[in-house]
Amino acid sequence: MRVRETGIQGVRLVETAPVRDARGAFARLFCENELSEIIKGRHIVQINQSWTRIPGTVRGLHYQRPPYAEMKLIRCLKGRAWDVAVDLRKGSRTLLQYFTHVLEPDSLIMVAIPEGFAHGFQVLESDTELLYLHTTPFVPDSAGIIRFDDPKVDIAWPLPVVEVSDRDKGAPLLDAVFEGFEI
Repeated sequence: MRVRETGIQGVRLVETAPVRDARGAFARLFCENELSEIIKGRHIVQINQSWTRIPGTVRGLHYQRPPYAEMKLIRCLKGRAWDVAVDLRKGSRTLLQYFTHVLEPDSLIMVAIPEGFAHGFQVLESDTELLYLHTTPFVPDSAGIIRFDDPKVDIAWPLPVVEVSDRDKGAPLLDAVFEGFEI
């Protein structure tokens, strides 16, 4: 596994090197030892999978507030998704800026998103499946949402947005005094 830095401090891309032969391929999807420089003593405590049928669908932008803020590692198992991480860290030089990466199974790239970021994605192909590894269990009272069309973040989604959950559509816009979260 090879870890690459991105333009936003803390968000990284993890490249997996598969072993290929005439039968197909084998790839290690996660190795705590090889990823120790980004895991830093955290442990994966929850693994989730999403299935999304319709291209243009947006899921997110979700996060958990401290003390239940979580690191996420996201990998595409099927289809293609435009993945987004929005910086919510108080005092960060990239507060409310976002990083994007197209996730697809053939690239074997995983996005590592640290605590203090909201995460979401837009599906680019039918029947896209993503796998999420979390360092903190889901705590409903700590869950937060940034609306996908919040003008303070101003995400330029690659496709017209066709589907969004009622929960995500109903999220309030960030107020004028939002300064981020202490992490």
